[in-house]
Amino acid sequence: MLHRIQSRASNLKTSRRGFLKLAAGASAGLSLALHLPAQAQRSAALSSQGELDANAFVRISPDNTVTVVIKHLEMGQGTFTGLATLVAEELDADWAQIRSEHAPADSARYKNLHWGSQGTGGSSAIANAFTQMRIAGAGARAMLVGAAAQQWQVPVKHLEVSKGVIRHAASGRSATFGELAGAAAQQPVPAQDSLKLKDPAQFIYIGKAGVPRKDVGKTDGSAIFTQDIKRPEMQVAMVAHPPRFGARVASFDDSATRTIKGVINVVQIPTGIAVLARDTWSAKQGRDALKITWDNHQAFQGSSREILADYHQRVSQPGTRARNDGDAVTALARTDQRIEATFEFPYLAHATMEPMNCVAQVSEAGCEIWNGDQVQTMDQGAIAAILGIKPEQVTINTVFAGGSFGRRANPKSDYVLEAVEIARRAEGKPVKLVWSREDDTRAGYFRPAYVHKISAALGEDGLPTVWQQRIVGQSILAGTAFESFLVKNGIDATSVEGASNLAYQIPNLQVELHTVNQPIPVQWWRSVGHTHTGFSTEVMIDKLAHAAGKDPVEYRLALLQQHPRHRGVLQLAAEKAGWGKPLPQGRFRGVAVHESFNTFVAQVAEVARHNDGTFSVEKVTCAVDCGVAVNPDVIRAQMEGGIGYGLSPALLSEVTLEDGQVVQSNFHDYQVIRINHSPQIDVHIVPSAEAPTGVGEPGTPPIAPAIANALAAATGEWQTRLPLKGIRV
Repeated sequence: MLHRIQSRASNLKTSRRGFLKLAAGASAGLSLALHLPAQAQRSAALSSQGELDANAFVRISPDNTVTVVIKHLEMGQGTFTGLATLVAEELDADWAQIRSEHAPADSARYKNLHWGSQGTGGSSAIANAFTQMRIAGAGARAMLVGAAAQQWQVPVKHLEVSKGVIRHAASGRSATFGELAGAAAQQPVPAQDSLKLKDPAQFIYIGKAGVPRKDVGKTDGSAIFTQDIKRPEMQVAMVAHPPRFGARVASFDDSATRTIKGVINVVQIPTGIAVLARDTWSAKQGRDALKITWDNHQAFQGSSREILADYHQRVSQPGTRARNDGDAVTALARTDQRIEATFEFPYLAHATMEPMNCVAQVSEAGCEIWNGDQVQTMDQGAIAAILGIKPEQVTINTVFAGGSFGRRANPKSDYVLEAVEIARRAEGKPVKLVWSREDDTRAGYFRPAYVHKISAALGEDGLPTVWQQRIVGQSILAGTAFESFLVKNGIDATSVEGASNLAYQIPNLQVELHTVNQPIPVQWWRSVGHTHTGFSTEVMIDKLAHAAGKDPVEYRLALLQQHPRHRGVLQLAAEKAGWGKPLPQGRFRGVAVHESFNTFVAQVAEVARHNDGTFSVEKVTCAVDCGVAVNPDVIRAQMEGGIGYGLSPALLSEVTLEDGQVVQSNFHDYQVIRINHSPQIDVHIVPSAEAPTGVGEPGTPPIAPAIANALAAATGEWQTRLPLKGIRV
């Protein structure tokens, strides 16, 4: 989410290598003033607990603990580890003394440098904070070294720092960071021309495997998620939402609800009827006992089948042009060997392990919430607006989130505002809003449904001379605060990304978009537009390679002469997968390569076709180029997780609507992959000196087309609708 801003910042590719050299300390011009917010440029301070607050990101305690303040939500993707690694590297801390904690909501200090506001998404955490966090660590180190030099009356250059200890070899003196914290607080922030970062050859942590993660407590139950929050006098709320989108409460009878033990109150809010109780079970029982009459006059009462039928009609008509190289219309009209395919993608739920929830307390002083908050600045502003207070009167305590995949970054702050609406009616008491899995599946926001049509023609050499792609679907950004600067000339960039910047060299290339208004609530979903464009483009390229009688890998390489990083991951994945080597009988391979969020990923899927006509995915070989690999283990985990997440919509998942209502409700009918569907996954990281990019989302787009292409190798036919048919369950 918000990744287009991130991409604009990162797409200054002409200076990529220069940027990394600068960040690695090849130039002495790095400074706190340039990369740290104004509040972090002050002199260091000593807290009442005797802690050194070196800057906005580093705090050192007398017990020698180094706390790294993490401005990005930890939702399983590894920010507590990745950003702490950058600080520990430049600080020369012992990894064991590092602990991570979420930053408070404070955009001035903790904004995402790609967006200008505080939030997490678009695989931007490492990309936007790589230099910032290293500088924070280097600045704190300089203060500690300065304090030691002053105390011992020795030159700074004679001091060594290793694993959290500063030593003066000649005198044998040494001190831990904690022992020097008080003295370091008297040191000024280093001047910009005195602060240098390490050369990559000096790295101890960056790029090294085996660094333990810092989002601890998830295996022993000590990690704190929103559902774990307990506050004095806290009430639990569950909401009865309209069964149809756009419906409103006409009337309700809560007499039965109020007789249930544990129920405290029933209140109407803009999104439905909320039941407040002493515990979750009482709240659910109370909600189930409500008798509600819904007003459906403004409600959607159609079906997803009807929506997609409409999309199929629209996709044959010209749309608004998002890219127009050459003259695709004329080129297509002149060919008598047109190759076409129409692709269909259903609505998808985010299906996070932890459904939506939020603790809120409204008082005369303002509002305080506890939440796995993904976009603090947006939520702060939304809460302040409905309460008529200032954003700074909204305190957000960010805790771990049990997954998000974009859902917790809702552009309308939906479930957060729902919690606040209930809390403002709770007479100052804290309220924990709990959504059930059914709420999350039926009342939540979805990945939009789409239909694509691609028409192409080949030249005498078998390579495509023309490519026309039409896309039909809802806009994620319409009606949000991002529409004014991310929707240009009628084009929602998130609808066409991955197609409008298609890397394949095709002289006549046209991409068109039909944006359709629907009342179905939609928002970004892991890898956003790449979820559908990655599939349609990579399956179509495979069809063209087959029509040309050429090997799918070699065909792609021929079209990627100007894109060495695409070629690099494609060649690595093919080599590691044994592309071209014989497979056991009944096994087939398929390949896909895709760039998203400035990260390049290629995957080779190996499928087994069984005698009963079903298939299973047996192995996935993945190659990723994300620039400098800060935490190789986290990168591998994110590729594995992205592949696993992408397998669900590839093989099983879809949201359908009938009579205006979402049919699916829980994991029994909104299927996601389980261990019996999980293939062997091998991940290979391309060594790189490029600036680091994100890995949270780019692993997802290539998996579905790689599987579809493997199935086509088996059957000679390409499936163009997700989920694919025939998976062995």
